[in-house]
This record gives sequence, C-alpha cells and structure tokens, in this order.
Amino acid sequence: MPAHSQLTADATPLLVFDGGCPFCRHFAALSELRGGIPDLRLCDGRRDHALRRDLADRGFPLSRGAIVLEGGRIHHGAAAIQWICARMAPSGPLLALLTPLFVDPERARRFYPLLLGARRLALGLRGLPEDPDRSGVAPDSTVSVSG
Repeated sequence: MPAHSQLTADATPLLVFDGGCPFCRHFAALSELRGGIPDLRLCDGRRDHALRRDLADRGFPLSRGAIVLEGGRIHHGAAAIQWICARMAPSGPLLALLTPLFVDPERARRFYPLLLGARRLALGLRGLPEDPDRSGVAPDSTVSVSG
C-alpha cells in the first residue's frame, strides 16, 4: 500500500514503530497480540522507507517516537503511546506496568523521554542510527490529517 494511502482517514489503527529497537518491537507485538485493540495493524517504520519519509515530511519523525495513524489523525510520541494504553486491556506484566503509567496524557508526556532513552541505548548497542533519515525533530502531538 502506498504511504499516502496509509495517511488518509482509515479507521483501522496503524502503529508505526522502530523495528530496529528491541523494546519498540516487543511493545508493538504485545500491543497487537495481547493488547486487545481490535484490528491494530503494525508497521516497522525503519523498513517502510516511503511511509517513514512521508511522516517525517509532515513533522512526525520516527526518531522522536512511535506513531499511531487512525481515523484521519496522527498521534506521535507520548500521544501515540497514550492512545494505545488508553485502549488496551493489559494481559501481561509489561503491559500491566506500562498501561497505568502512560494512560494519562500528562504522565505519558512526563515519562515518554525515558522510553526514548531506552530506545537510544538499544539502538546504540545494536550499532543502528537513532534517526534512519536524519530528519528534524517535532514535538509530541496529535493532529488531523487531510487526505
């Protein structure tokens, strides 16, 4: 599917994560398999170059966090994790820990930098760049997307 069609008002949520980060990969898999979010789709943003570049061009670089596309909206960074945690039914110990911590938008913004730090460390240990495209930095946000 072309990247631009994934950024339209599709009601089926899509989680774009950094597949190079083991923490991100694990969280994405748990969100899909045990999170209880109906029809949640996953996309390794490190591998989907066109989608990653399109999101970065819109001000949502993968280097600054996970991205959720749903219903014509883009949730980025802490807003993406908060969106997921507010909708999931945690069934494992990691999700049971993260969900109450990140379900509140203010707490999510406060603690999200810790997740980014863990991601940075994991990528560094794997010899992967934090930013696959060397794109700019955008703040955590949620916006409507015109398709």
